[in-house]
Amino acid sequence: MTEWWHEERLFIDGQLVAATGGRTYPNVNPATAEVLGVAADASVADVERAIAAARRAFDTTTWSTDVSLRQRCLRQLRSAMEAEFTALAEVTIAEVGCPRMFVEGPQLRGPMEYLTFYADLLDGFEWSTDLGVATTIAGTAHRWIEREPAGVVAAITPWNYPNQINLAKCIPALAAGCTVVLKPAPDTPWTALALGRLIHDHTDMPPGVFNVVTSSDKTIGEVLTTSADVDMISFTGSTATGRRIAEAAAVTVKRVFLELGGKSAHIVLDDVADMGAAVASPCFMVCTHAGQGCATSSRLLLPRARYEEGVAAAGALIGALPFGDPQDPGVMTGAIVNAAQLERIAGLVDRAVAAGARVVVGGGVPTQFERGWYYTSTLLADVTNDMEIAREEVFGPVLVAIAHEGDDDAVRIANDSIYGLSGAVMSADRQRALAVARRIRTGTMSINGGSWYGVDVPFGGYKQSGMGRESGVAGLEEYLELKAMAEPA
Repeated sequence: MTEWWHEERLFIDGQLVAATGGRTYPNVNPATAEVLGVAADASVADVERAIAAARRAFDTTTWSTDVSLRQRCLRQLRSAMEAEFTALAEVTIAEVGCPRMFVEGPQLRGPMEYLTFYADLLDGFEWSTDLGVATTIAGTAHRWIEREPAGVVAAITPWNYPNQINLAKCIPALAAGCTVVLKPAPDTPWTALALGRLIHDHTDMPPGVFNVVTSSDKTIGEVLTTSADVDMISFTGSTATGRRIAEAAAVTVKRVFLELGGKSAHIVLDDVADMGAAVASPCFMVCTHAGQGCATSSRLLLPRARYEEGVAAAGALIGALPFGDPQDPGVMTGAIVNAAQLERIAGLVDRAVAAGARVVVGGGVPTQFERGWYYTSTLLADVTNDMEIAREEVFGPVLVAIAHEGDDDAVRIANDSIYGLSGAVMSADRQRALAVARRIRTGTMSINGGSWYGVDVPFGGYKQSGMGRESGVAGLEEYLELKAMAEPA
């Protein structure tokens, strides 16, 4: 394959197969609203076949115990992705609507590092921990702990960074010895099916270890959450959906990993020397891939005495960042994933303006595009933290500026949210910045522009931003069970 391509079949039990009855649904390019082609439209029966295949592979093959096989397959997949990078990049741009500039980073090249990281991590991973000998009322015993794969994992993923999230879930699960059923968002089927195709064509992975089911029906994931043959759900998406998954999974007491929404705050303290530099990060974040990222800092908290200075700096930067066709290598802000999401973003902004927010830049649907779904990069000022726009995750290119009265007030505002995923603080005094950062109830924090992102860094949230951690050693441990063992000493 030298050109971009797509896969119309499901990947179940080691085979690329049509959905029941040959059903398909259209895959649409967000940048043009044109149909790219079709993807397999799985039925309940297809999902059940995938679960059965994953169950059989876990219970009857050596995958769960053969570490060297798992390492070999991960490295084979990495090589295959490298060989087909150009094709995978074109698929990603076309179906996600992400700007071309990001496929060399977080949309594709960066996430491929998960394969190498976890293959290498297995070399020295401690599968057993000796606890020594102890004497209790029951006698003297030698005790130890063994780590075992959790079992069959259902990975349910969103559309915004599909390669990154598919790999962040599936690769540590596979490395741990689990088997996987991947169900991607209906909007981004081909990036997920590409993994199945590459595994089928280029790896020694036993049939049933990895399965991909795509469907136009968002509710088909309920089959995964309720099946007694699925041991764990790993979900990334909205908090509302995460709540429903946790409730459904409770019936069979499954393990659940949830990476949910965010409304992260970027705090600027009053001692910063360069206001333009202090507000740059959230401006870039809300413009990157049209702000369609859960860890985006979408609340800009500015000291009241320098509020207008900060608003002016942020507005000038947001207004200058390149916006348009994601195929253009110079564009940072591309398309919105679908018409429904565009309508939601526009509604949130319109209601914010009606509630008293001031549009500094953007604030509407651009007129220069005849086709596709776009929203102008937007800065809203005069926002208070009780407004809907400050409390709801927009998932679009919208930054809101909120005034604070000092460090304590900034901490109060930042923490006044159901979410706790990420955030940032900027100050001329490192110790002051650290003191504020340590009071923010979030899973990740940037201090004076430092980037925490990496395949080796645990990522996840506090409060209703989720439970558990993805990436790093913690990401592997998420898919492991602990078994305590003892024998007479």
